[in-house]
Parts: sequence; structure tokens; C-alpha cells
Amino acid sequence: MIRVFNIPAITWALTAILLLCGSYHFLQAIRSRRRADRINQGLHGLMNVLMAAMLWNLAPSTMLAQIAVLAGAALWFVIQAIARPELKAFCAGSQGRIKCIYHSLSMAGAAVMIAMMGLATTGHSPSHSLAMPNSHHAMAAANPGPAAATLDHAPGLAFLLTVLFGAAAAVFMVLLVRRRTTKTAIRHATASRLAIRAEHGLEALGAAVMALMFATMS
Repeated sequence: MIRVFNIPAITWALTAILLLCGSYHFLQAIRSRRRADRINQGLHGLMNVLMAAMLWNLAPSTMLAQIAVLAGAALWFVIQAIARPELKAFCAGSQGRIKCIYHSLSMAGAAVMIAMMGLATTGHSPSHSLAMPNSHHAMAAANPGPAAATLDHAPGLAFLLTVLFGAAAAVFMVLLVRRRTTKTAIRHATASRLAIRAEHGLEALGAAVMALMFATMS
């Protein structure tokens, strides 16, 4: 398991954040009128639930299915990002396309994290298992398998993803606190502004959680 999992307070805090974000996305999926929006929000909610389950090492037997679902979700957002602008059900405009690309990266990142967790379990990396007997370490060193070889590259990948999602969290925080005084922003309804701020806040939280979890694997 990841080292941070052994700290109950942090585990519960991350679980609460992920379930909060997941509940928000599921609620938005119910409220959405367009099918594409319902699918997008539902996928985000599912991703948060899967990450919360990963914190507690729940349903490890379904790891491949989870990776497949998240990989499919990542592909779905890529398709939306490259769709023709006239397809209104998909992402439209440069900002919408950038958002879809980021969401694709989030889904792919969650899939990678689950895969790395599986490798850490089968490969028995010392950095991810704090109570490993010395005899077992000797056996693993004497018989390095494919999982152990893959784990040698995992810290570097985890570091890159930590930087990526850390930067994303910073960007969403800037968007959250930024105050627009343009006429267009002034004409926006208060409810719409609050919804956008809530979305940016949850995106910042989600990215920060991803960065923290990957940081423990680097």
C-alpha cells in the first residue's frame, strides 16, 4: 500500500474529499439535461469513488476492470476534445477542449495509479510496504520479476504526475480566487458564477489529492 495509507487521519480526509467530489458530480449528472453531460459527470463521480476505494484497498480483484473503465473514460474525453465544433454535445471552443484534455489526463492518471498500486502489491517494493520481512526482501532481490523491473521506473513517473497535478491544482486555485470585472462576467447570473467557482474548487481539490497520492509513490 502507499505510505500515506498507513496514516488514518490523512486517509479519512482524502476519502471524505473524494466522496464529496464524487457526490457533487453524480448530483450534476442527475441534473444535466444533455446525455454527454450526464456521461461526463457520471464518469467523474465514478473516478472519485474508485480512488476512494483504492485508499482502503477495496475490491482488488476488480483492478483490471477498474483500469479498463478509466482508460475508456480517458479515450471518451479525448474523442470529445478532437470532435468537430458543430457537434454541440461535445466540447466546444478552446477552453472546452482544454478542459476535456485535462479530464482525459485525470482519468488516465487514476488508471495509472491503480496499476501502480497493483504492481506495488505484487512486486513488493520496499518503499510501498513498510513491514516487509528481510527474508522476503532477499528472495525478491534474488528473483526479480517483471513487476519489480517496472517498479524501478514507477517513482519517476509518479514524480512527473505529482508535478502535473500539483500544477493543475495551482491553476484551478488561481481560477477560483480570480475576480473578473469585465462586462461579460458582470452579466452572468449569480447562480452561474457560484457553479463555476464550485467546479473550480472541486477541480482544485481533486488535482491536489491526485498530486498527494502520486507524491507518496515517488
